[in-house]
Amino acid sequence: MEKRRSASQPEAVWKEKDLVSGREEDAMVAIFRTSGCSWAKKGGCTMCGYSSASLSEVTSEDLMIQIDAVMERYEGEKFVKLYTSGSFLDDGEIPPEVRERIFREFSGCSRILFESRPEYVTRETLSRVPKTVTLALGLESSDPEVLSKSVRKGFTPDDSRRAGECAKELGLSVRTYLLLKPPFMIESEAIEDALRSIAFADAFSDEISINPVNVQRGTYLEHLWRRGGYRSPWIWSLVDVIARAAPITKARIMSSPSGGGTQRGVHNCGVCDRKVLDTIHKFSITQDLGCMDAHCECEERWRRYLESERVLGTAADIDRGIRDELMLVGR
Repeated sequence: MEKRRSASQPEAVWKEKDLVSGREEDAMVAIFRTSGCSWAKKGGCTMCGYSSASLSEVTSEDLMIQIDAVMERYEGEKFVKLYTSGSFLDDGEIPPEVRERIFREFSGCSRILFESRPEYVTRETLSRVPKTVTLALGLESSDPEVLSKSVRKGFTPDDSRRAGECAKELGLSVRTYLLLKPPFMIESEAIEDALRSIAFADAFSDEISINPVNVQRGTYLEHLWRRGGYRSPWIWSLVDVIARAAPITKARIMSSPSGGGTQRGVHNCGVCDRKVLDTIHKFSITQDLGCMDAHCECEERWRRYLESERVLGTAADIDRGIRDELMLVGR
């Protein structure tokens, strides 16, 4: 039986590693349970299942109690990442008085990261945040068609660029999130889209995080995936993007894949997945491409997969289609 979720409890709190002033340090991550993303209430993005972390009625008092719960877990980490199911700068999710308390509580931190849709990013809203803030922007792709039809993001690349430039002008840092392999794209197209998007975001970003798609529950993408119409990207595709982009990008390139090594997340053959993901984590910290010197026999299978998609002109899960066909033949 599913545990009932409380409006006065955060969705999740955990610790992980990230960079502070060029050094790997402990970071605390807190996901506040809010009334939900404003865009999700209008249909939302095709791949986003974060609305499951929201409740229709969450008051300022509830959020204040959530802060208490988060502070009980706080152990003086220099980096704190604060997420909601939508936008931290949306007054409908995080009222101003709640934000002010959060900033007071973490006034001793070297870095505070939060995410917002660009429509909530203005000189006025950013003038009220500490200079230690890193603004995270979910750009996903620099291609307007991909954003509109594949991701259904509800804003344009230029909207994200304006928000990023606004933050930079006010002395804040910017982390831009990009999506690797949105729905309806063959893998080779997704690789090139990610590379173009990195070049676009580099002009206004201090960090660029490449997020391979993780098939989340209750999403349109999950429906597509269950029917065999989508395969999460190969880890080799992520390695390829990083290896080609890092030498020509000023921003720090990083990736911390959700669901890595599972069928829903970025994966290879299953034998090499953890080893290759570990090399990507090391690169994300050191920025040394030599860290990603990992190989497996499935690299050649990945190359054949890219070519097969190009020849067939389909983004469907080819491997699953072959397995299903063999099962039918074997009956």
